[in-house]
Amino acid sequence: MKVVRQVLPHASDFRQFWKETGPFEFALTSAEFPPVLLGPEEWIFGHTARDVLEALMGFAPGKTKIVRSDFNVKNTRILRPDHLIAWKIQDFPEEWNHVVCDFFVPEGHLTRAVENRMNAVPVPGDDGHQVAAAFFSLLENHLEAMGYVWLRPRENARYAAVQAYLSEWEKDEKDAGLL
Repeated sequence: MKVVRQVLPHASDFRQFWKETGPFEFALTSAEFPPVLLGPEEWIFGHTARDVLEALMGFAPGKTKIVRSDFNVKNTRILRPDHLIAWKIQDFPEEWNHVVCDFFVPEGHLTRAVENRMNAVPVPGDDGHQVAAAFFSLLENHLEAMGYVWLRPRENARYAAVQAYLSEWEKDEKDAGLL
């Protein structure tokens, strides 16, 4: 089991699911309403960050397609904005076309921030693999700014740190008279 999507409307539902099906290394949900790329109260759980992020974007694990874009330096027939690189994500989620982000622009065109990340944290593999690793690294670090709740292991922990989040969630439910 790589990735699990589950609707969990209450903290008690989350605790029961975590006990019966988990634990997981990563958990993601929306911090906004209406949620983007998720259903209301939907969570995505997985054992790798990339699997969870690909599921969020609508891809099967390991199936994100990062391809060369028209903004290739060798293509002199079109104007290429200076901040874009020659790579884009094919089948980019339309809902993210309105997200303000410094490492991608609408339609999934990637920016120099991805290239800078590639240079700062080299990853073995071909160019496409390196671009994908840099993109997902940046995405993981910017999820909260994009309106998501991202729970992951802290320090040397093996599983996502959920206790503090669940305690706050239960307190909110109690304050709202739901418990």
